[in-house]
Amino acid sequence: MALRGGSKALLATASIAVALAAADTYVVVLALQDMMNGVGIGVDALQQAAPIISGFLLGYVAVLPLIGRLADLVARQRILLWCLAIFVVGSAVTAIAVELPVLVAGRVVQGIGGGGLVPATLALVADLWPRGRRGTALGVVSAVQELGSVLGPLFGALILALWDWRVIFWVNAAAGVLLAAGIRVIGGGTDPTTASRPTRPAWWWGALTLLATAATIVLLGLALLAPTGLTSSIRWGAPFVPYAGHTDRLATPIGVWGLVALAVAGLLSARYWWPVLRRADLMGAVLIAVALGSVILTFASANPEKQVVGPLGLWLLPVAALAVVLYVWRHHTAAAPLISRGVLTGRVRPAMICSLCVGTALVAIVVDVPLLARLTVTDSETTAALILVRFLVAVPVGALLGGWLLRRAAPGLVAAPGLAVTALGLALMATWSGDALNAVTSTIELVVVGLGIGLAIAPVNDAALHDAPDADHGVAAALVVVARMIGMVVGLALLTAIGLHRFYVHILSLPNPTAAQVEAAGVVQVQTVFLGAAIAAAVAALLATTLGVRRTTTDQMAPLNS
Repeated sequence: MALRGGSKALLATASIAVALAAADTYVVVLALQDMMNGVGIGVDALQQAAPIISGFLLGYVAVLPLIGRLADLVARQRILLWCLAIFVVGSAVTAIAVELPVLVAGRVVQGIGGGGLVPATLALVADLWPRGRRGTALGVVSAVQELGSVLGPLFGALILALWDWRVIFWVNAAAGVLLAAGIRVIGGGTDPTTASRPTRPAWWWGALTLLATAATIVLLGLALLAPTGLTSSIRWGAPFVPYAGHTDRLATPIGVWGLVALAVAGLLSARYWWPVLRRADLMGAVLIAVALGSVILTFASANPEKQVVGPLGLWLLPVAALAVVLYVWRHHTAAAPLISRGVLTGRVRPAMICSLCVGTALVAIVVDVPLLARLTVTDSETTAALILVRFLVAVPVGALLGGWLLRRAAPGLVAAPGLAVTALGLALMATWSGDALNAVTSTIELVVVGLGIGLAIAPVNDAALHDAPDADHGVAAALVVVARMIGMVVGLALLTAIGLHRFYVHILSLPNPTAAQVEAAGVVQVQTVFLGAAIAAAVAALLATTLGVRRTTTDQMAPLNS
């Protein structure tokens, strides 16, 4: 496949967009308390703030298969543009929110837009670079994505030091607009590998749609912002007065008008997006979203000190199981299912399972290294986060190295050794004592584990994209990303529950535990989590050997010269 002249610039712009979304996943870590205060939640009601985090995660994961499928039906550039538009809207809603439901809704919308950027970008790599030449490009995408997770908290800390937390999301919105403009200019026309655009409605229909969209933005924007100059005005203030028994800003005349305008805009614009959604198997997408959303809410809302699954788990897990059964039935009966029947072939399945295990190992380190630091080294969350940076910086470096090695070695020969080293490093971390983080060896082990995880990211994606049909690269990439995110959510819940069980067993065995003994029990909990992560990494290393240890004829093509 011939490369386009602007392919590298397009990939760079899309990769920066992926990094922006990745940074937004972690940007609330330091801003969460301020965001809670901004919507009237006190620090003593942290559980109520959980949807601020889980909402983004829900949006990020639940619709990934649908967006991946859409990226196979229309031009990748168009999907990137729409995802950025959704991300911008979500960022703006989050920035102006003064009520928890609005804030959570903004985070969900942000997650949908941010999550969709990843499979679209990976599929774009598969389009622009032929088999055997994708390694470096996939390494770049993976490295930039992981770099975003490093820069997210630092970016949030910088903004908070100078301005209000809302500025974080206004900057996100502005960056999204600039990136969309860059993709539009660089990307040019449509992708020849995708389906042609459906017949457009008459110009006047488009004008009405734009008018309804503009009315939605103005009315809902005014309702949520509630400018003092208008709300305190005798002449203009009446539409901003909440209805009897309500205090929400949307429960006002102008809020209702805005919601009506939104409904009208949705109905008018359906002539543009409904034909594509129908071809993408919307029913199958809804079933998958219900299954994924139920799993995420079950585990993400759990209190690890008391439960493995959240309070609604007894209801949500059966719902997820039913949705999976219904999707399997639809998958075998629909003429064109959401996940085409030829997608889960070759190395796609082991790549997904490997990605799931990598997600479990990754999240264990991200969560429990700062926990160990706060237990044994410092009371400062910032200092604990800086200790984690030793690991986080190594991951993108490993991702770049893994992509470069794919130019000369098969995916299995790159990913398996990296994950084996990760498993060994985590096994050593499982023996850390209370003063381990003060030793130089801890830094070496964190860096080595980060490099090992990074090495595996590009090879896993490369193997899945290599064996998936060319017409299904978007959905194949989405499935690999979904597997990793599910591994993070479910793996963290399970490992934390096991670790806390050992913690309480240790504490209950002591008649009058001292502070030092409680600290020692906390170290045992962290050791247990690291040991579980080591097992997950070892399983991933074994699976990685199935990703190929010999380069195929296609893979033997010479790498790009520039």
